[in-house]
Amino acid sequence: MLPGPGVVESMASRLAAAGCVAAGDEAAELVARAPDEGVLEAWLGRREGGEPLAWITGTVLFCGRPVGVDPGVYVPRPQTEGLARRAASLLPARGRAADLCTGAGAVAVHLMAAVPGALVAGTDVDESAVRCARRNGVDAVVGDVDGPLASGGFDLVAAVPPYVPTGELQFLPVDVRRYEPPLALDGGGDGLAVVRRVVAGAARLLRPGGWLLLEVGGSQDRLVEPWLASSGFGPGLAWRDDEGDLRGVAARLDA
Repeated sequence: MLPGPGVVESMASRLAAAGCVAAGDEAAELVARAPDEGVLEAWLGRREGGEPLAWITGTVLFCGRPVGVDPGVYVPRPQTEGLARRAASLLPARGRAADLCTGAGAVAVHLMAAVPGALVAGTDVDESAVRCARRNGVDAVVGDVDGPLASGGFDLVAAVPPYVPTGELQFLPVDVRRYEPPLALDGGGDGLAVVRRVVAGAARLLRPGGWLLLEVGGSQDRLVEPWLASSGFGPGLAWRDDEGDLRGVAARLDA
């Protein structure tokens, strides 16, 4: 039996002292999910050490749906929900979508739920991520960006590639640097090493008029524009969060 009233506040204080930003919410989730006091204390200790909450509980909410996340797999971010929802609004009822760099498969899971008649495939270079995505019901395969997929038959390509410039990885939160897979974070010198390959791959995968939705940050919308144009896409349409930070770019392949 779990401890009585006041346990959430006590746990939240410990998490806040460990540097957790959303200490109250995380404490409430740990208390709600732990089957007994011993497990709760063990989970709390792991979180105090910086281990991602989703690895501890095994799931994360994404677009209101639970998505399984195995230890070692990149944790889907709330900031990516905007991309997932935009992608779902652009995917035809019986269309085909590719989720490149799928990770745990969160974007693909949302697309399948929001557009039940669509066919959605995912790719990732990380075998652990692909196994996790498959457990989440995604038709995922191991491969680099677009490599495993056939050309020309997709209505939409979504991608959350690594886009943090190598030199800026040091500025990420300590627990992210300590625990999360570098493959999912490190975008090379300018942050766009994988992004450029995603753009070229999307141009190969998409039918004329199909959409690419790409997560990027900082000022990368301007940097990626020449690559979109040279690959046959129209002007990129950027979107931002409520704080004005860039969250992604959508572009349509010219017909």
